Amino acid sequence: MSLPTSPASAPTIRELGIPVKAVNWVRLHPGRGPDGKASLLASMGQNNGGLFVLDIDLATGHCRQFHAPSAAQQYPTASFRCPHTGALYVGSASDGHLLRYDPAHAERGLEDLGAIDGERAIFPCGINEAPDGSIWIGAYPACVLTRFDPASGQFTRFGMMDDTDQYLYPLAGVDGTIAALTKVVHPHLVTLNPQTGAHQSVGPGVSNPEDKSQRVVFFKGLDGLLYLESHAGNFRVRGMELEPVTYLPPQMPGIHATYKHGYQEVLPMPDGVVAGWADGEEGAGLFKKILLTSTTPGVAPRTLDLDWQGGGSNLFVIHHGPDGLLYGSSFLPEHLFRCAPDGSGMVNLGRCSVSLGEAYTLGNFSDGTMALASYPQSRISLYDPRQPYRYGTDATANPRDIGRLDEVGIRPAAMAIVPPLTKADGTPVPEKMWIGSLPDYGTWGGTLAWLDPKTGAHASHRHLVPDCAPFSMLWLPKLKQLLVGLCAEGGTGTKIKAKNGAFVLWDPAGDAPVYVGDFGRGHLASVYALSPTAGDCVYALVGYTRYASGTMGAVGDGRLRLMLLDPGARKIICEAVLPGELGQTIEHSQFTIFPGPDGATYGVTERVLYRVQAGTCETEVVWRAPEGDMINVPGPWIGRTFYFATGWRLRALTLS
Repeated sequence: MSLPTSPASAPTIRELGIPVKAVNWVRLHPGRGPDGKASLLASMGQNNGGLFVLDIDLATGHCRQFHAPSAAQQYPTASFRCPHTGALYVGSASDGHLLRYDPAHAERGLEDLGAIDGERAIFPCGINEAPDGSIWIGAYPACVLTRFDPASGQFTRFGMMDDTDQYLYPLAGVDGTIAALTKVVHPHLVTLNPQTGAHQSVGPGVSNPEDKSQRVVFFKGLDGLLYLESHAGNFRVRGMELEPVTYLPPQMPGIHATYKHGYQEVLPMPDGVVAGWADGEEGAGLFKKILLTSTTPGVAPRTLDLDWQGGGSNLFVIHHGPDGLLYGSSFLPEHLFRCAPDGSGMVNLGRCSVSLGEAYTLGNFSDGTMALASYPQSRISLYDPRQPYRYGTDATANPRDIGRLDEVGIRPAAMAIVPPLTKADGTPVPEKMWIGSLPDYGTWGGTLAWLDPKTGAHASHRHLVPDCAPFSMLWLPKLKQLLVGLCAEGGTGTKIKAKNGAFVLWDPAGDAPVYVGDFGRGHLASVYALSPTAGDCVYALVGYTRYASGTMGAVGDGRLRLMLLDPGARKIICEAVLPGELGQTIEHSQFTIFPGPDGATYGVTERVLYRVQAGTCETEVVWRAPEGDMINVPGPWIGRTFYFATGWRLRALTLS
């Protein structure tokens, strides 16, 4: 049952600012301009204003900035600059359109050439050019292959190349061969007859992505032909067949290797100058400085300061720090920001992890330091807000990226800080951080891991329930146990195997489960969020997200349910389907139900902040976003103020 909005609790909304203005999926594209001289382009993604292309003046660093026609075209997930024409092709996610910038016709700006293959190609993976000038694009989620003819402006859609894998990376050889690598469940090669559209899988593949002895590397050689390097031998791709070879040529410079986002090698421009980022992924992740190095002996390198302007990066998580300030992470790229609760002193602190994806979860240790867990690879960074900010991986860095806790986790969805404990034999157990992670691409079975921040000691457990992954976690002080909510989701690119989610009660002192099950519910769906109550009970949000249902193939009744649990008695007290009027749940966050002011439990969807009536599963709307507005990221309560993000905007909602 959903109760009406209470007029007495009508809140006020404040805009606190845009904490981060950064860029993602950044690539430099060296080449030759229409005048035959050295030319340098860059493609960059952003959320506020959409992706853009830079035409960079190599003398001054001034950038002509060309924005995508639609603000919804935010991520340049695939790009390729044609070596002969100098035109740059960009595949935009998540609308799946092909864009083009031609320096010879700069007045046209960044052109939208059309949809690659509708909903079957929302995430372009790779782009390449054939000898006849045609452009080949592979895309997710349907593993589709498409050809674009620049002369006619027509698309030819060849459809799905595989019915298991979802990602496709095509290459075109100088002999007219068209082939593509599928990823990520069973990576293998597919060849295509461009005249008939016939295609087939050829050669060795990876039957198990967790078996590191199996490998397939597909690339274009310096001779312009296509090659497959694998655990079962090396091959040249000719037409639709493979020919064994004893020699593999070096890989052709440029975006011709299908396992990297950027250029395979540094590619000199026609004047012999090599351009690289001076503050890119290996450094601060700012992408404002280019280092130009000449291949001519005696010519000193120089740095270009670029003047492109960013509009704003979407936020991913918001956290109440141990010093009383607000912290949070943007995503793609992952930058840490900080401000006071009133929005003053807002600063983009910069990079905080090797990952450069996004921080999924943050936590506070009792000594005033913070932990950040980041995608990809579920990497852990430790940060002391009282000390100067200097990101790195060395011993004195702050924040310091200390790496992974296991080789499986990739999306660290859940975190809990557990205070010092004592084992049954009297042995003390120090304060630890616990992390629950979804598994890597193409795999199943996530991990529950812990870290002692003082010593660096850590351990990890997998398959608490076969093919499930921890998604939510809550420390239960009275029981001295962790309540872990498991989801049925596998890694990206997979279909769900597990029939149900589960609850796990874990003893952190003994590092072992004390209960695994469904609290008598039966047919339990994924457990996406957990929240304590003023008593000893816990609220759980259970169901399936749109991603799990639409992309991962979740089955069964996945309607979102609110459940009131008694973990000590291992039972469910009551449950109710969340009213449809509350709207869609927020996909990525475990913080969609949480304790708020006056000891009440609150929940949030994309459109609504709601309150739960104590001891029941009945809800009342506290605030409904007006048409066109959204809640994308739920944050903490500080007093009677709830912090959240709408896209790139940090906002505050205060109860009257």
